[in-house]
Amino acid sequence: MEPSRKSYALEAIARQLSGTIVGDATLVITGIEQIEIAEPGQLTFVGGKKYVPLWEQSRASAALVSEGLVVEPGPGRALIRVHNADLAMAEVLALFEPPAPVAATGVHPTATVDATATLGAGVTIGAGCFVGAGVQIGAGTKLYPHVTILDETRIGAQCILWPGVVIRDRCVVGNGCILHPNVSIGADGFGYRPAADGRSLVKIPQIGTVTLGDAVEIGANSCVDRGKFSATTIGAGTKIDNLVQIGHNCRIGRSCVIAACTGVAGSVTMGDGVMVGGCVALRDHITIGAGARIGGGAGVMADVAAGKTVLGAPADDYLQAMRQFAALKKLPDLIKHLKL
Repeated sequence: MEPSRKSYALEAIARQLSGTIVGDATLVITGIEQIEIAEPGQLTFVGGKKYVPLWEQSRASAALVSEGLVVEPGPGRALIRVHNADLAMAEVLALFEPPAPVAATGVHPTATVDATATLGAGVTIGAGCFVGAGVQIGAGTKLYPHVTILDETRIGAQCILWPGVVIRDRCVVGNGCILHPNVSIGADGFGYRPAADGRSLVKIPQIGTVTLGDAVEIGANSCVDRGKFSATTIGAGTKIDNLVQIGHNCRIGRSCVIAACTGVAGSVTMGDGVMVGGCVALRDHITIGAGARIGGGAGVMADVAAGKTVLGAPADDYLQAMRQFAALKKLPDLIKHLKL
């Protein structure tokens, strides 16, 4: 059965956002869509100058508009002016968010939960899950089907673990964490050394763990490896995208953002509030200072100072990298004038 469609009066949305309506305040909003493909009855957003011309062509009935942008609603349409359209849209999306997949509280008959595991009030253990010896799971946490939690792991309250998540032994997950499908926490770090015979590799035991702080969110198919010793740590509030690799003994700070397909080699230290673009490669044993920004596709081979923005491979200061890129574009014409 298709879920009932939500709708809200534009005035109600504006009150929720503490925004100001310009235009037709009687509109009813039945959905949200990006500006290029929105239909009548839907709400979109204009977060920057480049979207203003798109609004003029859009079929959307209304838009959230950031302060300072010069844009008019047009006939039969309306704007809600807010301080930050991106943040306001997050609130509106929550209004229209459909209910989560059904997960009945309690232990599903097909799940395996060791007798020594401790489950808090209101815990949900879905079909086909495995919970090992000595595991502790906090109140209200949900394990969707086919999640595996191995021995002595501790998971905080109000976490959501989507299908296929695997957390190996002795790891710690804070409160309010979200682990998306097929996340792997606590696999062995990638540690090998050439053997004495010069023909094979010796595996280095990885006896450490992983610790995730509160409100960490990790995207689908991402991996956080256990430490060779001590723990690989992810600070509270950090958000990691899909297909990200965090190597052993990394120490990631609080409220960092790491985009998809990034590889962080072992023993990297990352300060609070670092932003890492997609497809970035960070070599081992470097330090990324608090508040640094790393552009997409960068190859970071050395420490990055706090607050600095770097780009390119090997990564360099953002402005310097942009000058290099500009010079490279001129190179073919310069070669034509060289006498070889």
